[in-house]
Amino acid sequence: MRLHPDALSASTPAVAPPATAAANDHADYRHALASFGTGVTVVTTRWQDLDWGMTCNSFSSVSLEPRLVLWSIRREASSYEAFTRSGGFTVNVLSHAQQSLARQFATGSLEQRFKGVPQERLASTRVCLPGAAAWFECELHQLVDAGDHTIVIGRVLEYASQETPALSFWRSKFDRFGTDAN
Repeated sequence: MRLHPDALSASTPAVAPPATAAANDHADYRHALASFGTGVTVVTTRWQDLDWGMTCNSFSSVSLEPRLVLWSIRREASSYEAFTRSGGFTVNVLSHAQQSLARQFATGSLEQRFKGVPQERLASTRVCLPGAAAWFECELHQLVDAGDHTIVIGRVLEYASQETPALSFWRSKFDRFGTDAN
């Protein structure tokens, strides 16, 4: 961060920059990234007559016109082919009450991920999770290779939202976004 020279005065003590971690310290790097709070989503698709789903916190808007969103998936993920070849996906922005779904869709087999989960089918046959703060039905627009991940960009075809606190994730802990989050 740069400060304008007039913002500094003789009475302002010099502050040493924080120590930097070794370039190959993955744990420290992940800890630093955890300083940025995110929303939590479950992304679903339908491929080869199976439902696929995973927890994701890399979701973001890209453009209002056309309506584009993005998220990223590790190229070594077991669901990589399903999400990159199915032609589309649904992003379910989890509500604070859906914390257990964030955990359930983060690990395990496909059967375990969807077991006991209330769901609705959209016209695309993809799963939409009732109670989500919002959902976005997307057709695959573009894939962009980025390091060990692929950025998945979708064109939003349909969406809905409701006024409920959304689930947040910061410093490896769940909380909520919303006006009553105090």
